[in-house]
Amino acid sequence: MNDSTKKSDTHYAIGKKNPNLPFHPAVRAGDYIFVSGQVPKDENNNMITGTIEEETLATLKTIERVIAHEGATLSDVVRITTYLEDTRDFGRYNRAFLEGIGDAVLARTTVEARAVINTKIEMDAIVYKPLAPKA
Repeated sequence: MNDSTKKSDTHYAIGKKNPNLPFHPAVRAGDYIFVSGQVPKDENNNMITGTIEEETLATLKTIERVIAHEGATLSDVVRITTYLEDTRDFGRYNRAFLEGIGDAVLARTTVEARAVINTKIEMDAIVYKPLAPKA
């Protein structure tokens, strides 16, 4: 994080911004973390192409890496919106999502979106992770 991305001690950007995009991977706003749309990438930020199951699990891992910067895990996720390239993949995606999300208690919406490009899936998330009290 640099000073230009910090609004306050409770409102700041998380993760490295792609210089070609007008947003950050996530933003902390108080006790919440808002995760921008994430796609299936490995730990080196390379796209993962595979089945809907593989891409679903990889996308959840991408979200997990983004929120880990704030000490959060997938169990802290309270809301996910999923954008599927093809709703015919819904059943297989849903089974993989259940496997990947673990015991999170969350709300979710899944929609078909033609703007999902070069991937089968994109997800954004809202995470509730209270800020640690100041010492």
